Amino acid sequence: MTEAAYRADPPEARRVIALDGVALIFHRPSGLTHIVAPPALQILDALGEGEAGPQTLLDRLKRDFDFGDGEDLEAALEARLAELETAGLVWRA
Repeated sequence: MTEAAYRADPPEARRVIALDGVALIFHRPSGLTHIVAPPALQILDALGEGEAGPQTLLDRLKRDFDFGDGEDLEAALEARLAELETAGLVWRA
C-alpha cells in the first residue's frame, strides 16, 4: 500500500505572523486566519518542497530538527496532518 500524499498551497498563499510560541496564518485562498503552534508551520514549509507522504515529510523535517528517539514520530506527524487538513491548510493529493 502506498502512503497518502499531502499537498499545501505555496508559501505565497499564506501570510504568517509569529507571536510568542504560536503563529497567525492568514490563508489567502480561503480568507481565514488560523492560530497554530509548532510544528504546523514547519510541516507547511516542508510541503513547500512538493507533495509528500508522512515518511517523506518526516525525512524533510529531520534535516532541520533533532527529534531524538523513542517516539512514534510518524503517528504524531499524521495527527498534525489531520489537524491541518481539517483546517483546510493541507489536503490529500
